[in-house]
Amino acid sequence: MPPHLLAIDQGTTGSTALVLGLDGRTLGRATSELPQHFPKPGWVSHDPREVWSSVGASVSGALHAAGIEGRDVAAVGITNQRETTVVWDRKTRAPIDLAIVWQCRRTADVCDEIKRDAHVVARVREKTGLVIDAYFSATKIGWLLDHVPGARARASAGELAFGTIDSFLVSELTSGAVHAIDVTNASRTLLMNLARCEWDPELLTTFDVPAGILPTIVSSAGIVGRTRGAGFLPDGIPIAGIAGDQQAALFGQACFDEGDAKCTYGTGAFALMNIGDRPLLSDHGLVTTAAWRIGDRTTYALEGSAFVAGAAVQWLRDGLGIIQRASDIEALARSVPSSEGVAFVPALAGLGAPHWDQAARGTITGLTRGTHAAHIARATLEGIAFEVRDLLDAMAKDAGRPIGRLRVDGGAAANDLLMQFQADVADVTVERPTDVESTGRGAAMLAGIGAGLFDLAGVRRAYGVASRFAPSMDSAERAAHLARWDDALRRTRSGP
Repeated sequence: MPPHLLAIDQGTTGSTALVLGLDGRTLGRATSELPQHFPKPGWVSHDPREVWSSVGASVSGALHAAGIEGRDVAAVGITNQRETTVVWDRKTRAPIDLAIVWQCRRTADVCDEIKRDAHVVARVREKTGLVIDAYFSATKIGWLLDHVPGARARASAGELAFGTIDSFLVSELTSGAVHAIDVTNASRTLLMNLARCEWDPELLTTFDVPAGILPTIVSSAGIVGRTRGAGFLPDGIPIAGIAGDQQAALFGQACFDEGDAKCTYGTGAFALMNIGDRPLLSDHGLVTTAAWRIGDRTTYALEGSAFVAGAAVQWLRDGLGIIQRASDIEALARSVPSSEGVAFVPALAGLGAPHWDQAARGTITGLTRGTHAAHIARATLEGIAFEVRDLLDAMAKDAGRPIGRLRVDGGAAANDLLMQFQADVADVTVERPTDVESTGRGAAMLAGIGAGLFDLAGVRRAYGVASRFAPSMDSAERAAHLARWDDALRRTRSGP
C-alpha cells in the first residue's frame, strides 16, 4: 500500500485527525470532542489526559475511515491550539494541574502589573514581536509554578517540563523521549527571541520562568522523534512536521509568497499575512510571529487574533438557546434582510488585535421591540466579519498596500452569508479552498517535507480554490456599516 500522511489537529474544542495521500487528498477524517473546564469566571482549562484521549480516539477513527492501519503511515504531522500551557512531571509525564487554555484570562492582572514598566513593554515587543497579554504562555507558566504547591522548587530542581500542546503530544507520542517545541509555538510564549529563534535569558528573567523547564526549539519540518508506546500507533513512525494551528493553516493554504494572507474562522478568528524572512514589527496593533522554519530559513507573518468568532455562535446555541446547532445560524440569519441596526461585538473574552483591551466585554447595541432572534444571529455573523475586517485593515496599513485576496478556512468558512459579508465589508475577494481543513493539511504537508517525501512545489500543486466571493457592496453602504460597528466598539471598550 502506498504511504500516507497522518495529521493530528488538536484544537480548543476537539481533536481532529486526517489521513492524506501524498497527492494531498484527504482519505479519512475523524473528530473527538474535548470538554473545556471553567473553574472560575474568565478561567478556561483543559485536562491534558482528556486531550491525549481525544487525540487517540480521533487518530483511530481517521485510520479506520481511510481503510488503513498505522503501519501504512509514513509520517505524522502535529498542529495545535497555541499558547495553551501544560506543565508535567518529567519522569511520570503526569500533568501537575489542568492546562491553562489560550482563552484564559486568569493572569490579566499579572500582565497589567508588568506593563507598568514602559521599558519592559518595549523590550518584550522588540524581542518577541508580541504584546504583553494573558493570551500568551509566559504568565500562564508562572501561574502554575506559583499556585501548585511545590511546583517552583520542583522546576528549579529539573523535575518539571513545560510545553504547549505540541510539546505535550510529542512527549506522549515518544513515551517521554523527546521534549521539543517547534519555532511557531515557541514564538507564542513571550519567551523566544524572534530574530534568533532562541529562548531569551532577559525574557526568562522578566517573566520569572526557569530555563530548565523549557523544551528544545526545533524547525517546523524535520524528524524530531519517532512514535513509541503510543498505543494507537505502532512504534517507529517519524514525527516530521509541527506548527501552531494558524501557521499550519497559512502553510496549508499555500501562502508561500510575501503578501499572501489567510483567515481561519474557528473558535476565534485568526488572520495572518506572509511577510517574508524579516520579522517586521507592526505599527497598528498586530503581532509578529514565526510562520514556519524549514531548514535554516525562517518565514515570518503578521497576525491579528479575534479571540471569539465561532465561539460566539456556540454562545447563541448553548448560552441563549437561539439555535440548536451551530450550522443553523446561516438559515436563521438569512430569514431577515438585515440586522436592522443591531450590532454585536463578540468580546466575550476581551478584545484581541488590534485593540488589545483585556477588560472589554461583549456588547449588543441597537436593540428595539422589533428585534428578533434572527437579527441577533445576523449581527453575530456580521460582528465576526467586522472583527476580521479590522485585522485586515491593520495589515494593509503595516504592509503599505491593500489586501486583494483573502484565503479562508475553518468551520465558519463554510457559511456563504458570512463569507460574502466578509468580502463586502473588507472590500476583498475571499477564496475558499477545495479542502477547508487547511490546518491539518498544513501539518501533513510539513510532515511530508520533513520526511523528504515532497517539496514546496508539491504543496502548491495540491492546493485548489472551490469558491470565490467578490465584494459587491457600494462604498456608501460599507461606510454606514463600519460607522455602526465603530460606535458599538466604542461602547464595548473598557477605557476612553
